[in-house]
Amino acid sequence: MTEPTLPETGMKIYLRLLTYVRPYLIAFFLGIAGFILYASTQTGFAMLMEYLVDAIGEEKKDAYIYGPLALMGIALARGVGTFTGNYFTSYVARNVVHQLRLVMFDKLLVLPMQYFHDNSSGHIISKISYNVEQVTEAATDSLKISIREGATVIGLLGYLIFLNWKLTLIFAAVSPVIAVVVIVASKRFRRLGHRIQDSMGDVTHVASENVDAVQVVRVFGGTDSEKSRFSAASKQNLRQSMKMAVTEALSTPVVQLIVSGALALLIFFALHPVMNTGMSAGEFIAFITAAGLIAKPLRSLTEVNGAIQRGIAAAQSIFELVDQTSEPEAGDFKNQECKGRIEMKDLHFSYIQDKPVLKGLDLVVEPGQTVALVGRSGSGKSTMANLLPRFYEPSSGAILLDGKPLSAYELKNLRDKIALVTQNVVLFAGSIRDNIAYGATSGASDEEVIAAAEAAHVMEFVSRLPQGLDTEIGEKGTKLSGGQRQRIAIARAILKNAPVLILDEATSALDTESERHIQAALENVMQGRTTLVIAHRLSTIENADQIVVMDQGKIVEQGSHTQLLALNGAYSALHNMQLSEEKEQPNSAVERQEISE
Repeated sequence: MTEPTLPETGMKIYLRLLTYVRPYLIAFFLGIAGFILYASTQTGFAMLMEYLVDAIGEEKKDAYIYGPLALMGIALARGVGTFTGNYFTSYVARNVVHQLRLVMFDKLLVLPMQYFHDNSSGHIISKISYNVEQVTEAATDSLKISIREGATVIGLLGYLIFLNWKLTLIFAAVSPVIAVVVIVASKRFRRLGHRIQDSMGDVTHVASENVDAVQVVRVFGGTDSEKSRFSAASKQNLRQSMKMAVTEALSTPVVQLIVSGALALLIFFALHPVMNTGMSAGEFIAFITAAGLIAKPLRSLTEVNGAIQRGIAAAQSIFELVDQTSEPEAGDFKNQECKGRIEMKDLHFSYIQDKPVLKGLDLVVEPGQTVALVGRSGSGKSTMANLLPRFYEPSSGAILLDGKPLSAYELKNLRDKIALVTQNVVLFAGSIRDNIAYGATSGASDEEVIAAAEAAHVMEFVSRLPQGLDTEIGEKGTKLSGGQRQRIAIARAILKNAPVLILDEATSALDTESERHIQAALENVMQGRTTLVIAHRLSTIENADQIVVMDQGKIVEQGSHTQLLALNGAYSALHNMQLSEEKEQPNSAVERQEISE
C-alpha cells in the first residue's frame, strides 16, 4: 500500500470522506449547532465568574438570584448542546460508515477475479471490518471533539481578546509551537495507521486460514507452527499499536506543558507591578478562568489528531478498494434465445505474463453437445471453463457464443445463460431450499425446487430429515457430507435451467453408488444443453459427444471415446492407467455424515 507523501493528501482524503455526509447535511448542521451551544457555555461560565467576583466586590443585592439562575441556565444549555451534538453527529457518522460498507461490498461483487488472487481474503475482510471502524472513529468521536473543542477554543479566545488583547497575544504566541508538535505527530500517526491496518490484515488472514483448515492443521501437526505464525502477526500489530500509543502519550503532555507555560506567563505579566492591565478583579479572574479552560480543549484536539490520522489512513485503504477497476462490461448485446453454440478461435490466456496457460486453442461445440475436457492437472481445463463466464479475459483470440464474441454480450445476460457446478462446492448459511433456489431462482415454486432436488438425488437424504428442504445446513454446509453438498450444487444448476452447463469435477465428492445415480440424472439434464464436463474419472464421460484431451495448454487429441481409444494415444494411456488403478484398489463407498436431527 502506498503511503501518502504530500501534506495535502490527507486533507483530500478527508474531504472525499466528507462527501458521504451530503445526504445527511441537516443532521450534520444540527450536530454542529449543538456543539456550538456547548462551546458557548464554556465562555458563559468564564463570564459568570466575572459577574460573581464583581458582584461580591460591589455588593450587588440581586446577585444571589441571578447567579444561581445563570449557573442553571448554563448547565441546561450545556446538556441540550451535548445531547444534540452527540446524537446528530453519531447519526451522520454511523450512516456514513454504513454507506461505505455498502459501497465496498458492492465493489467486491464486481471486481475482477485477479484482484482476489492478488489480495488475501483476510486483508479484504479486514478492510470491511477493521479499517471501516477506524473511519468510524474519525467520523464520530474525532469529528465531535474537533467541532466541540474547536468551537470552545474560538469562543474562549474571542472572550480573552475582548477582556485584554495584549495578554491574549502573549497566550497566542505559543500557537506555532503547538502547531509544530501536532504536524510532527500527524505524520507519525498516519504512517503508523497504515502499518497497524496492514498488520491487522495479517492477523485476520492467519486466523481465517486456520478456521477454514482446522482439520488439516490438526491432522498434519501444524498446531505449533500456526501458533507461531499467528503470534508473529499479532506481535507485529502489538508493536505498531504501542508505537502509536507512545506517540499519543508524548504529544498530549507536551502540548499541556506548553499551554501551562503560557498560562504561567500570563499570570506573571498580569500580576507584575510594572504591568498595568486596568482589569477589575472580576475581569482578571474571568481572564485566568477562560485561559485555563482553553487548556483542556487544546489537549483534546491534540489527542484526537491520532484518531483522525488513523481514520485518514483507513479511508485511503477503503478508497483504494473502491477505486479498483470493475469487471469490464464491454458489450451490451442481449441474447434472448441462446442456442448454446460455443466456438474458440486461436485462444491464448496467461495468468502471469510470459507464462501461457492456454496456447492457441481451436474448438467448436455445437448446440446441445456434451464435450468432456480431460488431461493432467495444470493442462488448462478449468481455465478454459473460467473464460466462458468471463471471469477472465483472453490474452488473445476469442470465444464466441452463438456466433458473437463474449465481449459483445452484456455481462449479466451472458452469465444468465450459464450454470456452473465446481469441485469446490459453495453453499451459504441457510436452508437446503435457500441454497437450491439461490439468487435469480430464489422465486422458484416449491414444485420446481422439489423437481430439481429429485433430479439431483437430493431428496434421497432430505426425505429422512425432520424439516426436509427447510433444514438449516450451517456455515458452508458443514452439517452435510461432501456428496450431499455436491448434490445440492447440482440441483441449483438444474433449477437454473441454463442453455450452457459447466461441470467442473462435479461428481468428485460422490461415492460410487451416488455417482451412478447422479450420472444418470446429469445425462437427462444435459439433453438439449451445451455441456462442458471437466472430469478426472474417465468412466464418467464415456458417452460424451466429444472428448478433448489437453496437455500443457494445447488440445492434443479430440474425438469420441471409441475413436480416441482406437488412436492408442494420450487418451488411451490415461484410460488404461485408470483401469489398472481401479483393479488394484476397488472402489469403496465414502462415509457420509448425515445431519443430526
